[in-house]
Amino acid sequence: MIRYLPLVVGTLGGFALLANRMVTANLTSSQSRADALGVLLSAVLILVGLLWQQAQPKPPDAVNLIGEEGLEIDEALPDVIKTELAWASHILLTNTVTKVVAIYYDRKTILRRGILGKSNQVNIGTIAERVMKTQKPIYLVKLELYPGRVEFDYLPENTQGVIVQPLGEKGVMVLGANIPRSYTKQDENWVTAIADKLTYNLEKISS
Repeated sequence: MIRYLPLVVGTLGGFALLANRMVTANLTSSQSRADALGVLLSAVLILVGLLWQQAQPKPPDAVNLIGEEGLEIDEALPDVIKTELAWASHILLTNTVTKVVAIYYDRKTILRRGILGKSNQVNIGTIAERVMKTQKPIYLVKLELYPGRVEFDYLPENTQGVIVQPLGEKGVMVLGANIPRSYTKQDENWVTAIADKLTYNLEKISS
C-alpha cells in the first residue's frame, strides 16, 4: 500500500486546494502563491506515485493448484536414494515457490511430491527430451503461453511456472509453481545444485 501513498496524497491535496479556492471570495497575493505551491507539490506527488507504479509493478497473483497433495516414491529404489529424493523434494517445496516436484530417471517416474496432477507418470515430450539432450534447464515462466504445456499432464492443470532441470542424460527433475515468473536467479542456482547432487547419486546406482 505504501507505493500508492504519494498518488493518494497528491490527488487529495489537489482536490483540497480546488475546494479551498472555490469557497474563498477574496484571494490575497500570498494565498495565491501558497495555492500555486500546493498545486505544484500535488503534481509532484502524483508524478512520483505514477512512476512508482511503473518501477514497482504489482506481483502476479498466486493460484490454488488443482489436485491432491501427496508423496509417491518408487519403492524399488535403494533406501539411501529414497532418502535422498525425500530430502531434495522437501528442500525445494519448503525453500522455493515450488508446489510440486516430479522426477523421471532411467525410463521411469521415481518421485512425485506436492500437489499432484492427474497422470501418475512423467510424460517425456519435446521439452523434456531437449533438456536431456542439451543438458541445459528450461524455465517456462508462464506455462499457459507455451504450446508444449500438454506434456505436463502429470502436474496440476493450472500450474503457472515450470522448471525442467536435467539429471544427466537419463532423467529430468520438473518443478511446478503456483505463481508465474516466480523463480529468481538464486532459486535457479539452488535447483541446479540440488539436481547435480541427485544426478551424482542416481548415476552411482545405475552404473
